[in-house]
Amino acid sequence: MRTEFKNEAFVNFKEERNHELYEQALKKAEAELGKEYPLIIGGERITTDRTALSINPANHSQVIGIVSQADAQLAEKAIQVAAATFETWKRTDPNERARYLYRAAAILRRRKHEFSAIMTFEAGKTRVEADVETAEAIDFLEFYAREMQRLSLPQPLTASAEEENELYYIPLGVGVVIPPWNFPLAIMAGMTTAALVTGNTVVLKPASTTPVIAAKFMALLEEVGLPPGVVNYLPGPGGEVGDYLVDHPLTRFISFTGSRDVGLRINERAAKANPGQKWIKRVVAEMGGKDAIVVDSEADLDLAADMITMSAFGFSGQKCSACSRSIIHEDVYDTVLERVVERASQLKMTNPAHADANLGPVIDEKAYNKILEYIEIGKQEGRLVLGGSTGDSNGYFIEPTIFADVAADARISQEEIFGPVVAFTKAASFDEAIQIANGTDYGLTGAVISRNGANLEKARREYHVGNLYFNRKCTGALVGTHPFGGFNMSGTDSKAGGRDYLLLFTQGKLVSDRF
Repeated sequence: MRTEFKNEAFVNFKEERNHELYEQALKKAEAELGKEYPLIIGGERITTDRTALSINPANHSQVIGIVSQADAQLAEKAIQVAAATFETWKRTDPNERARYLYRAAAILRRRKHEFSAIMTFEAGKTRVEADVETAEAIDFLEFYAREMQRLSLPQPLTASAEEENELYYIPLGVGVVIPPWNFPLAIMAGMTTAALVTGNTVVLKPASTTPVIAAKFMALLEEVGLPPGVVNYLPGPGGEVGDYLVDHPLTRFISFTGSRDVGLRINERAAKANPGQKWIKRVVAEMGGKDAIVVDSEADLDLAADMITMSAFGFSGQKCSACSRSIIHEDVYDTVLERVVERASQLKMTNPAHADANLGPVIDEKAYNKILEYIEIGKQEGRLVLGGSTGDSNGYFIEPTIFADVAADARISQEEIFGPVVAFTKAASFDEAIQIANGTDYGLTGAVISRNGANLEKARREYHVGNLYFNRKCTGALVGTHPFGGFNMSGTDSKAGGRDYLLLFTQGKLVSDRF
């Protein structure tokens, strides 16, 4: 009997021994840099003439891996293999499917530094950020395994004297999983294993900037004995391979995490029934945010400054839950701004492989240029009080950047920047602060720092986000504790890591037997 789910503990990097172990993992990962990674379809490794390089964002000259790229023909092959494999996988006992996840979690737990170190190289994650993500990946595996076992039990129904009634949750079919680059292990693993543990088969199209960590996870699934064809590894160009997979009549669902524009494109394409299609495709989408921390006049101002700094600049602001807006009551505005500037100015921006790094690079040149463009826009829309410049030219480093006195309708207050940039906006009252917080197209996360219970209750009712936090940061959702997903243009409110999530990959079948 499995014990009750418990979140994986984070590594304590205040202990020197853990730094030594991480250094060993970095050396091991570095020794494997530059390897070639083929596609994996039905267990077959396929090397293609067209390849893409995965580059270390902290060091442009360092190649993490050379990754084969699929085309439409290989996408067709992956879909057909997944469809054929589904016919047997869907009949596999749910407890057996869960055991694959338990085994994978156990191995990942033993080798957590190894996986974290790859993310330090490929995604630019500091030790703390990488370790937290690996822990989250373990949590997803452990949690979804237990959830599948729970859902496989007889479901409660109203009794009938003349009938035996049973409700089953059965899988949907072939799923296309398109994970993001910013959580290339945790979210990728969560999306993939949620689909497979519920009895579906998967075509996994990893993020183009972080395909190597996905390949390592594929190897882990093979190591635990997952049957070939249940998950198929298919890196390739989004416009070619992604569209083909989304449009395919055998695709039953698409699980996507990424930008609003791409998510809306997927949703639109999936809504069209193509020749040979027998179902309405299901889309599970998480599409980003423009998240705000509201600070009331009655608040612990040191706590507010700490939470804003952590939420805005953790992983260089490259989280869909990151605080990109700070909405501060006018009575405490100057004090909070001053304290955040003080804290942020002490953050060390350097290669994330270094033990003392607080901030690493942004992910690639495209993101780097986009963020710098927004910084220039911000100089016209607010008062630059910190940062705004770049760092080591060997990587995509951008300083923690703070703009003060920004209007609620400014572009840097409305548009998702996805970088280490936060806009401060002054509110005349708590009511106005909540109104400003709700004044974007998004609705993912938000936080309120206040000692006023009545204001917290008002925020509970009126702050329209999927994940709302009081007197803490707006990032760092824990599996099982903070089911995650947002409103409005932030997606379908999927509530990943919660008890509702696996239902998105199933359909309920009622069987009634009258005696």
